[in-house]
Amino acid sequence: MTNLTRRSLIKGLGAGALLSSNLSVASKAFAGERDKELNILCWEGYNSAEVLDPYRKLRGATVSAESATNDPTMVNKLRAGETKIWDLVNLNNPWARKALYPEGLITPLNKEEFAPYFDKMMPIFKYPYDWAMSEDGKELLGMVQRFGPYNFAVNTDKISRKTAEEQGWAIFRDDSLKGKYGINETDDWNVAHLFMIAGIDPYRKHTEDELETFRETCNRIFANTKFVGDIAAMNQALVNGDIDCYISGGTYTASIARAEGLENIRAISPLKDALMWVEVTSIVNNPVHSPLAEDFLKYVQDPTVSHTVAFAEGTFNPVAQMSNPECFKLFTKDELMAIQYDSLEEEMSRSRAYDIVPDYDKAHDIMMEAKRTRG
Repeated sequence: MTNLTRRSLIKGLGAGALLSSNLSVASKAFAGERDKELNILCWEGYNSAEVLDPYRKLRGATVSAESATNDPTMVNKLRAGETKIWDLVNLNNPWARKALYPEGLITPLNKEEFAPYFDKMMPIFKYPYDWAMSEDGKELLGMVQRFGPYNFAVNTDKISRKTAEEQGWAIFRDDSLKGKYGINETDDWNVAHLFMIAGIDPYRKHTEDELETFRETCNRIFANTKFVGDIAAMNQALVNGDIDCYISGGTYTASIARAEGLENIRAISPLKDALMWVEVTSIVNNPVHSPLAEDFLKYVQDPTVSHTVAFAEGTFNPVAQMSNPECFKLFTKDELMAIQYDSLEEEMSRSRAYDIVPDYDKAHDIMMEAKRTRG
């Protein structure tokens, strides 16, 4: 810049103005292309063709979706600059309120436009539902739909529902269960549940002594487990009688087996210290906004689409829209059985919401070391 003459600078400014003009035209053209493009970062289900294909056809849109197995991975994608890729992000309840909005990674919804949808949701989700709002209560950050208790699952032929609910996490502290349970790999939930087994609140900052207790618990639980695997492996082992129970598990993991008529496979919410989750879907702060983001949020509120989301391929869950008679009537008796609707309200009422573990990275490292070194 110091070698530029006044004349060359003026000439350069003229070229810069032309370049700026060209970029502006290109930007507008790109924005126009985005009118028919939607990219969704989500938990499984919203990426299902059953949900997306009708929408693609309805809007003549190009819709892409990618899922992950834990919230931190998706959050870190946005933190790493992928706000330029995604239009919607679907995460468990604390992230929009406590991380994404404060960090400028999502944008609020128009309350006048979206708040009325909460009127047709279950009473616990009535507007203003805390987890869908900013911490000051002024902004609506996303829409809720799927939810459910998430703790552990049992084969009631081996461990009765009553025993499991009453003993709760203490079941896993009993060495007599050695070799009779599995661990479903889902890192952030595993961390929370291992804290619960240790008798420690996962959702606050921990002392060194508490982290040492957590380490001892991780070592014992991984050493005593029959095996570590995914949901399919856990359910198969539970059905076959190879294990009596597994962590982490809940309504949606057990529902896969229950949908096959296996009512002895049941998700358990302990009478004390049970946890639950609620998904919040938010609009990503993409520099080139797609209007399909708001449109899709409205699309999935439709009673028929809500039912499709609840029973999308590979994952079965209750949805907040079940309070709407037009939605509820679409659920068959077998589908209600699969998602344990008989006890859903009771279990949710005694469950604490999933939250962010303040020292997650440290706890995760401890847990992964226990997993690597297990016998």
